[in-house]
Amino acid sequence: MTRAVYRFVDHTIRHAPEGAYTFEAFCTAHECGEESGPQGEQDDAQDWALKHTGRTGHDLFRRVATDHARVTRADQEGGERIPGCTEPEPPAVETDGTE
Repeated sequence: MTRAVYRFVDHTIRHAPEGAYTFEAFCTAHECGEESGPQGEQDDAQDWALKHTGRTGHDLFRRVATDHARVTRADQEGGERIPGCTEPEPPAVETDGTE
């Protein structure tokens, strides 16, 4: 019989600075379907939406911002405790005060 031991460890997820942010705007007007396409700057996606409204009168958009994230085990971050990660409390040790 094979046995497995599972070890649950804390992880953290953060923005990966080497990854880019992407911004998009989607027109939600009935049967329009136009979109800005992925943009590297938020202003570019917003400018597209403003121009689209000027051309069509459509005034409701879905905006999407994406980024890249990296997940790291808490014990791989230089031994420092990660904010927001909880560790089990050590068991209480009772003494009679003679030590």
